[in-house]
Amino acid sequence: MAKPKSGAKKTTPAGKAGAKPAAKKDSAARLDLIKNASKRVAKAATKLAKAASDVTKGAKGAVKKAVQEKATAKKAAPAGKTASAAKAAPASKAPKAPPAKAPPAKAPPAAKAAAGAKTAKASAVPVAPPVERPRPRATKLPPPGDPLTKREMEQLLTAGEGRGVTGEGSLKGRLVVTNDLPHLVVVGRDKRELTFLLQGPDQEVLPAYVDHKVSVSGLIRKTTNHGGVVDVRKYSAKKPDAEAVEAAPAETEERLRYLSPGEVSMVTAAGMGAGIKGFAGVRGNLEMTGEEFVLVVSNGGTRQQVSFIIEGKAAGKPLRKHVGHTLQVQGVVDKTSGWGGRIAAENVEPRPSEARAVSRDEMELVHIEGEVPTSVDVRLNHGLTVRLPEQPGFTWAIEPTVAKRVGLREANFEPAPEDGPGTREFFFTPRNPGTFEVEFFLAKALSPGLVDRTFKINVTVKP
Repeated sequence: MAKPKSGAKKTTPAGKAGAKPAAKKDSAARLDLIKNASKRVAKAATKLAKAASDVTKGAKGAVKKAVQEKATAKKAAPAGKTASAAKAAPASKAPKAPPAKAPPAKAPPAAKAAAGAKTAKASAVPVAPPVERPRPRATKLPPPGDPLTKREMEQLLTAGEGRGVTGEGSLKGRLVVTNDLPHLVVVGRDKRELTFLLQGPDQEVLPAYVDHKVSVSGLIRKTTNHGGVVDVRKYSAKKPDAEAVEAAPAETEERLRYLSPGEVSMVTAAGMGAGIKGFAGVRGNLEMTGEEFVLVVSNGGTRQQVSFIIEGKAAGKPLRKHVGHTLQVQGVVDKTSGWGGRIAAENVEPRPSEARAVSRDEMELVHIEGEVPTSVDVRLNHGLTVRLPEQPGFTWAIEPTVAKRVGLREANFEPAPEDGPGTREFFFTPRNPGTFEVEFFLAKALSPGLVDRTFKINVTVKP
């Protein structure tokens, strides 16, 4: 058997055993790399844990998790050491093992810890209160709509009605700001307030006119029964204190007009038409009170008598011959109260007197002269006459209900033959049997409520 040459190493069991120190060195280097990597991971995890603990408590759980994973990695290191030594034994001839592969093998736990910490940090951020966004405001104007009719404006300005009314129009009111938005407070038809939101390009400018009197025009929409929205196209504002004092209008002569047939009927009716003035023609019986001529147009002889004092160029002495007759007077009628007024006569035309409703022929008459309280007996459907002297500015009258009950037919004014007060004759024809009390009032002309004196008579109607 040939001897080995000098200088050559023998493959002996000792030589095999000599390979163990090299393997131990390789495994030691790997362990150092693992330890260094674990230290770096621990440092990174500690920094993340500190950052997370400063933010919220939820990050603490993530840090604990990272620490637990690090401890698990340390415990797994001895097992990895044995496995790496066993694998490194066949490769004893290799001077160095690639150290770059070791850190990636243990890197996933650290990456997981870092990712968990980031997730915990993101989830642990406190939820901030929602920031109020600016309310949307209408900056564009809609196309013009149909103008509001008079009926629609009445509905628009009535509280509790008019929901859904839409159209072009204008409103006036007081500007207020509610929730940073301008509103117009309008006083409605029944003195209740309506609120309209003002929209449009001027919506940012209008709040500067708070408590001003503002007039707006545009598209008005009544969305509720007590308010709505206005898309403002034009507006004008005025300070309440800077209101100009309106100058008193110059006195101008009132333009006269012709009274309608309905107004003429109101002029001649008792208790109606006070304040009516205009050109008209009225018919009545001419009487006198003192030196003034009076035209009685309805309810003569009762306390509902309507009469007018005749004035003007046509009211002269020639009228005296027409006293007690019917006249048609044309002129300016001014009814100052419910019982009469004055007529500025321009034309006076006599008319034939109306035929008497009851003829006194073949009728038994009972006559009373003067203010003598007495009792008389009258036959049914026969006549009773009462003659009373009048005073200037006053006239005799009875109640309308008594006149109907006793059957008043005529109340005729008779002028005195010479200058002096005239007399008034009441003519009755009773239609119902019984006993009646008739009271006479001497009241002021055109004011039947102002009574100077009264007297009564008792009338017994026999069948």
